[in-house]
Amino acid sequence: MSGYEAGDGGGGIGAGVTFGLLAAWAVHDLEEVATVPCWARGRVPGLRERFPGVPERIWRRLESIDGREFATAVAGMAVVVAIAAADGHRTGGRSAFYQGALNGFGLHGLVHLAQATAVRGYTPGAVTSPLVVIPFTLWARGRLRRAGVLRSARPRDVVQGLALAAAATAGTHMVARRLLRRGRTAPRT
Repeated sequence: MSGYEAGDGGGGIGAGVTFGLLAAWAVHDLEEVATVPCWARGRVPGLRERFPGVPERIWRRLESIDGREFATAVAGMAVVVAIAAADGHRTGGRSAFYQGALNGFGLHGLVHLAQATAVRGYTPGAVTSPLVVIPFTLWARGRLRRAGVLRSARPRDVVQGLALAAAATAGTHMVARRLLRRGRTAPRT
């Protein structure tokens, strides 16, 4: 017997490994929700001068981040992460979607640290990345490895993990913009 049977959920790895992804993500994104809009408005003018090679459309988008839109996008991402965590739990951690989300989450934490290094200061997410995101990811991957279900990480997997995180982020922001725009233009009764 493999130690995993359909319907046993955790497959011996424990819910902390799978649903812990959702919990760690929530802690991290609470930091971002609390800081992104104000940080962007205050820091973008100086960053625009320091990094003139960044396309203007990116600076304009950063300056225009609305707290409601950002929080709505985070709620959308919560759904994505919850589905990944549940799929990981259902499959005993074997789910490619769960492992891709876990890898993307950890890599996302490294991106936050690189951003903070590049701007030589705080960026939203830079506090919880070394305290929550990266340690959780390493711990969960270690548990998956010991259980014999961790997929090997190849360079292609790194690219796929980052692509998953980027696509989910862009998609949830697009949906949030459309939902809020629709709410503003809907006829009032």
